[in-house]
Amino acid sequence: MKKIALSLLIIVSYSLTAQDTLRIMQYNLLNYGNYTDYCTTSNNNIDDKDVFVRTIIDHVKPDIFSVNEISSSEAIHQRLLDNDLNVNGINYYRKANFLKVADSYLVNMLYYNSQKLQLHSHTIAQSYIRDIDVYKLYYRSDDLAEGDTAFIICVVAHLKSSTGSTNESKRRDMVSNTMSYLDGYGENNNFMFMGDFNVYSSSEPAYQTLVNYTNPELNFYDPIDTPGDWNNNFTYRFVHTQSTHSDQNGCASYGGMDDRFDFILLSDNIMQGLKDVEYIEGSYTAVGQDGLHFNKSVNSAPTNLSAPPNVIEALFGNSDHLPISIMLKIDKTLGVVNYEHSQFSEIEFINPVSESLSLNIQAKTETYVNIKLMDIRGKIVLSDDRRVSVGQNRINYNVSILNPGIYLGVFTDSNNGMIIKKIVKK
Repeated sequence: MKKIALSLLIIVSYSLTAQDTLRIMQYNLLNYGNYTDYCTTSNNNIDDKDVFVRTIIDHVKPDIFSVNEISSSEAIHQRLLDNDLNVNGINYYRKANFLKVADSYLVNMLYYNSQKLQLHSHTIAQSYIRDIDVYKLYYRSDDLAEGDTAFIICVVAHLKSSTGSTNESKRRDMVSNTMSYLDGYGENNNFMFMGDFNVYSSSEPAYQTLVNYTNPELNFYDPIDTPGDWNNNFTYRFVHTQSTHSDQNGCASYGGMDDRFDFILLSDNIMQGLKDVEYIEGSYTAVGQDGLHFNKSVNSAPTNLSAPPNVIEALFGNSDHLPISIMLKIDKTLGVVNYEHSQFSEIEFINPVSESLSLNIQAKTETYVNIKLMDIRGKIVLSDDRRVSVGQNRINYNVSILNPGIYLGVFTDSNNGMIIKKIVKK
């Protein structure tokens, strides 16, 4: 009986690892590599920004990383790859090829984990005011040789900023141009529309064009389903992404956290998991948003516990925006050679939990493990980094203060291997 139980455990562990996940992060970097009369070497120094971005990347460990407000210099794109992504023994990140049509000194770029993904193509959907980029990626699955894989199409946009009907119309036109392009793209596939939209409410024409397009098959959905008048509205303090600064420093926008400018919207195929890629419910989060800093700096009192202190300081120091992060489940498998990179055998605990969450982490090698617990809104309620040794490791957390409900446990090793578990708090 023990041998049978052990075999079942191995099969279950293999299945959990085989059903891969991808972590996505979208981030406005605030003039990365670009100096102006207001963003200078003293208040937006690229050497300082590299330290901040590295810290945030190490915390989130994205498989797809899309950015706004990076310099149009290809050397700067390479610098971000070499200085902030492929560091500390990591060498698997790649960047998309660079295309530019619009006359703008700020552009978008996309980086990806080449162990899991490959770039299929990169095109420009529209170039009015700024380029909106379309990056098509495919998953490096076992059946790739047979021509079968999962595609993910990232539409990365930085829409016109500022209030007023004229700017609202410009944002609408940028989105309308892009949706017309997607309408002729010729595929019913997995789309993400992501970026800094600069919208102040869900009633704005640009946003309405995205969620109520004339072709319903191209409608985009907000994973946290939180429409409203977001601007300077306390009700939406948990979803605000701008500004991380309350006081003026010359470069960053200021006034504190009071706008929802940054988004990752998903097509119905991803929301429903209809084409091998599915949104993991509860994984949408604005990194560093704890809901307690309305009209305040992200690092001001009370202490922001949604991420480690160095990450909160990096979010404050690097940009006036917070990144958006989600996770996707991929209904495809990588080859056995890729499974060997995973440093976990299993993570066990007993559901439901009450006062204490007692974890049993089985590790194949000595490694660091990042442990996150998120509620159904995507808010991180627990974040911890632990070093674990080979074999069995027991870790206990007091969760008595957490409200009853369903939480998502995300466990990431230093090799970017990940296991996700549903945790029920009674």
